[in-house]
Amino acid sequence: MAFAMPKSSRLVPVLPALLAAAALHAQDRTLPPVTVSAARSPPAVEKSYPRMVRAMDLFERERALRAPQAVLRFELLPRQPGVNVDDVDLNIVSAGTVIPVPVAPDRSFTLPRDPRALRENAVVTPDRAVRSMTWRAQVRTPGLPANTRRLGDLRLECRVGMEAGLISEKPTWAGRLGALLTDTPAYCDSEDNRYMFFADRPIFGVTLVAGERREALPVRRLWAGALGDERLREWLPHCDCAMLLDRTYYAPLGDARWPDETRVVFDFMQGAAHAP
Repeated sequence: MAFAMPKSSRLVPVLPALLAAAALHAQDRTLPPVTVSAARSPPAVEKSYPRMVRAMDLFERERALRAPQAVLRFELLPRQPGVNVDDVDLNIVSAGTVIPVPVAPDRSFTLPRDPRALRENAVVTPDRAVRSMTWRAQVRTPGLPANTRRLGDLRLECRVGMEAGLISEKPTWAGRLGALLTDTPAYCDSEDNRYMFFADRPIFGVTLVAGERREALPVRRLWAGALGDERLREWLPHCDCAMLLDRTYYAPLGDARWPDETRVVFDFMQGAAHAP
């Protein structure tokens, strides 16, 4: 790491400017839930059901290579303060279909495969408003310590997430044009990719461990790379990290020097809550 401080002082002094800007963005931005029905309200959050099924297919094709013991689920995360992502009413919805999707207490879920919903180009939609929450693929090998992920899991998680379209919006026309060039699983193989991961709790640091080799992720790969970024208040509203900025990190997915069995070990902030 580029800096050090006593662990007892981590929670506030580490990210003062970053978290202060995030707090300003959060003020007066509580969004109410919306009701889901077959006739969907435009403000509702929506993801393409066919794309998410294609992502499930990609996971099945590639897990033997990257994450042979892993399990795929999808997860819901808050994007704005005041939004409750517990007890979400989640459905697969099309012109002639409404299929309830159970959500586990940890806010994760799996999708059933329904031929009619695929034919009708259904969407997966919760009873929450646009920009109130975000989604991620979750590829995890069971049995790892609570503060540890496996790099091969993260590599496949990125590929599944990109295939499913579970990424932040682009704030400008140039960003949207760029998305056409990067919105594919191949993006995850580039050394300079910026696919954002969320830890389970606020992080102080992240260390890669492969055998005897250990290396801490640089600060620019933590907290969405926002520490010291003067544009933070400008781009934060367009990032699905707005609520969970202190949990975000970028992994070296495209760096072949780190094998899939590399452990990604989190140093969590003391006193930080496990869930928002």
